[in-house]
Amino acid sequence: MHDVQIKEELKKKTGISIINVVDLLIKHAHKLRASDIHIDPSPDSVRIRLRIDGVLQDIFSLPKDIHSEIISRIKILTGLRTDEHQAAQDGRFRSLGDKDGIIDIRVSIVPTYYGENAVLRLLTDQSETFTLDNLGFSKENLKKILDALRKPYGMILATGPTGSGKTTTLYTMIKRLNTKEVSIITIEDPIEYAIEGIEQVQINPRTGLNFANGLRSFLRQDPNIIMVGEIRDIETAALAVNTALTGHLLLSTLHTNDAATTLPRLLDMKVESYLVASTVNIAIGQRLVRRICPDCKEMYQPSQEVKNRIKAILNNGSKSVSAILSLESYDLWRGKGCQSCNNTGYQGRLGIHEVLALDNDVREAILSRASASDIKKIAIKNGMVGMVEDGFLKAKAGLTTIDEIIRVFYE
Repeated sequence: MHDVQIKEELKKKTGISIINVVDLLIKHAHKLRASDIHIDPSPDSVRIRLRIDGVLQDIFSLPKDIHSEIISRIKILTGLRTDEHQAAQDGRFRSLGDKDGIIDIRVSIVPTYYGENAVLRLLTDQSETFTLDNLGFSKENLKKILDALRKPYGMILATGPTGSGKTTTLYTMIKRLNTKEVSIITIEDPIEYAIEGIEQVQINPRTGLNFANGLRSFLRQDPNIIMVGEIRDIETAALAVNTALTGHLLLSTLHTNDAATTLPRLLDMKVESYLVASTVNIAIGQRLVRRICPDCKEMYQPSQEVKNRIKAILNNGSKSVSAILSLESYDLWRGKGCQSCNNTGYQGRLGIHEVLALDNDVREAILSRASASDIKKIAIKNGMVGMVEDGFLKAKAGLTTIDEIIRVFYE
C-alpha cells in the first residue's frame, strides 16, 4: 500500500510532496518490520534500502533531483542544521505509525562523495512483547539465567557483536526484576526504550557524564540493581566489579565473540582474577538468526555436501551435542517464500545462545588465568551447549535454517 502511494507521488510531474514521501517511507519500513532505513545517494539516483530481520534489502530507487529535499526534510524533523552539509549530524524524532502508535526514530547523517547519506533507526517498543520465555533460550539456559537473577548481587554479562540482541536481553531481564521492592537504575547510550518504574540515565560526554562517572554517582542513589549499557574501558570495568562486590546486582554488555572470552577480557581490563571469579554470575553469548516464515515453511532433505559441511563444523564443537545431531536420518526445514515474508522465506528473528554459569571448575580456571578456549572446554565438559550447537538444534527443530546458522557464524 505505502510503496504504491510513494510511486504515485513520484509520478507527479510537479508538486511532489517531500513531506508525504518521507512519511510514507517510514510507514512502509515500519509495516515491513524494518529496523533501519538507508538513504544512499549515487551519481544519478538515490537508493533506498531497508534492514529487515538483520539483512539489507533494496526497496526503491528515487530520483536524484529530490535527494537534497529528502535530507532537508529529515533534518527539519530532527532539529538539525539544514545549512550544514560537510559535517556528520545525529538526532532523533518521533513519527506516527499506521496502527501501532508512535515510532521513535534515531537519525545519522554523514557527508559522502555523492551527497549526504542518512540512516534512520526505527525504535518501536517491541521489548513489550518479549519475555525470557520467548527470546529463544533453551530450558537449560533459561534455568541458569533465572538462578542468576535470583541472586542479590553479582554480575550478569551479555556479549556479542553489534546487533546481536544484547540490549533486548538486558531489558527483558530488567523488566522481570522490576518490582516495587527494589530500586533499579540504568545508564545507557542511548536509551533505547523507556521502562516505567525504573530510573534511566542517558550518557552525555559534553557534561562529562559517561558510564564510569554515572556508575560512581549511582552508588549514592541507594540502588539494588544497576544496568550499565556497556563496559568499554578499564575504569568502568573496575567500578562495575566493585559495585557487584558490594551487594548490588549489575547487568551489562561486553563486545566479545563468545561467553568464554568475556572472562579473560575482564582480566585484560586490569580486573584481578579473584574479583572476576567471585563477582560474575553468568556470561551470555548470543547472535540473532532469522526465523523460518510459518506461512511457507516446508521440510526438505539436505544434500550430502551440506551434511558433510555440518559434520565438519560440529566436529569442532561439543561431541555430546554432535552425537544427537547426526543429520543422516533428519529432515530439515526452510521457507519457500510467500507474500507474508516478502518472498524471503523468513519472518522475525530468534536468539542463538550459550550461557556460561560460573561453577567451581570455571572459577579455578579464571584464578589460574586460563585462556578463553580452555575455559570454554571446561564449560562444555560441565554441560554448556555452545552457540553453534544451539543454532543447529534450533534448525533441527524447524525454528531456523541451516543456511542461516552458516551465514551468521561462518560467512
